[in-house]
Amino acid sequence: MPTSPTARPATPPTVWLARGRHAGTTAEDVIRHTLRRLKDSQDIDDFLEVPESATAPYRVFESRARIAGEVTVRARLRLAPGTKRGQDWTLVAEAAQPWDHAWPSPAGMFWPQEPDADWRYDAATGLRREGINPLPEDDKAVRRRLRDCARDTWNLHVVVHEAMTTDERGRVPLAHWLPPALRHRVVEHRAAPQQARVVNWALREFGVEVPRGGAVVLPGSPAPDGYGAGDFSVRAVFLDGSEPVDLVEAVTRFDTLPRPLPDGAQDALTALREEWRLLTLEEELARERERVAMYAEALDAMTKSRDLYREAAERAHEALAAYRESAEAPGERPLPLPRTAASPLRQLTRALDRLKDGAGIRRPPARGDAQTAAASGPAASESPSATASER
Repeated sequence: MPTSPTARPATPPTVWLARGRHAGTTAEDVIRHTLRRLKDSQDIDDFLEVPESATAPYRVFESRARIAGEVTVRARLRLAPGTKRGQDWTLVAEAAQPWDHAWPSPAGMFWPQEPDADWRYDAATGLRREGINPLPEDDKAVRRRLRDCARDTWNLHVVVHEAMTTDERGRVPLAHWLPPALRHRVVEHRAAPQQARVVNWALREFGVEVPRGGAVVLPGSPAPDGYGAGDFSVRAVFLDGSEPVDLVEAVTRFDTLPRPLPDGAQDALTALREEWRLLTLEEELARERERVAMYAEALDAMTKSRDLYREAAERAHEALAAYRESAEAPGERPLPLPRTAASPLRQLTRALDRLKDGAGIRRPPARGDAQTAAASGPAASESPSATASER
C-alpha cells in the first residue's frame, strides 16, 4: 500500500472530523439559523460566532452540546470564503470520552438535516454524501475519480459494483444503514455491471479490487495501520432493499482503525483546543487558575535565578576581599586572581605603557645628568671670538 514519506500524528479516539462543501451562497445564514433553532429547542447548550479578524478570512462557529447523558462535545466549524463552486467547510469535534458510532453526527450541531440540504457535498470530488454517485462512463474519468477518492483521508469512500441493473429497491443508499456518526462521512460510488474491469484497473495501484457484485472500502493515503484489502472487501452485496450487514460491518470496522490525521486537520484540531472561546463559568475559572499557576511558575523561576545570581556575586566579593588581605600580609605571595576580560580602560593603559617603552618617545634625563649639563653649559656656550679677545 502507498505510504506517506513523513509520519503524521494519529487521530485521537475522542475526535470526529469532517470536511465538505456548501453548494449555495447563503452558508453563513443557514448556520446561524440552525444554531439559534437548536439552542431554542435545547438540542445544544450554547453557540458562538467568533468575531471576524482582518488576518483570518474564515468564518468560525462554535457549538457545545451534551450527548448520551452527560458527555460534553465541543465542535468548531470553519467556513471558507465563497467561490463559484460554493463554500468549503471544515468541522472538528471532540468529546470528553472516546467517540461512539451510536452518537449523533456533530454535523447536526450546525447544519439542517433535510435530505436535499446544500451542505452535503464532498469538498474533494464535489459528490454528494448520503446518496448514490454513479461512476462516469469514460474509463479515464473513472480512473481519475477513483484515484482521488482512494487518496482521500477526510471521508470514507466505498465502491459498490452492481452485478445487474437494479430497480428501486436497490437504490437505497448505504448511508441509510450506517450508524449516525458515520452517515455524514461516507461517500458511496456505484459501478455499473459492465464497469467491473475498468474499476479494478483503476484501483490496481492501491492494491485493492472490487469483487464482482461486491464492494470495497478504499484505504486512503497513507493507509491506516491494520488495513488489509481482503479485510475490507465484501464478496456479495444484495441490492434488494435489505440491509447490507457485511458491508456496514466493514465500514464501521474500518473507521475504528488508528488513522493519521488528514492534511490540514492538525491545525483545525489545535485551533479547537487552544482558541476555544465558548466557555462555561467553570471553564473560565479553570483557565484563569491555569494562567495564575503559569505566572507563579515563571515568578518562582525568576526568583531562583535572582538568588543564584546574588549568591554568585557574594562569593565573588568574598574572593576579592581574601585576595586583598593576602596581598597586604608581609612575606606572603598573593594568589593570582582568576583571569577576567580586560576592561577598555585597562587596555588603553597597557597600550600607553607600550608606547612609552618604545624608541619613538625619548626618556627624560636623570638628576645627575641634568646637574652636569648645567655646570658645563656656560663654558660650552662661549664663542671662539670671546676667547681670542682675552688673549
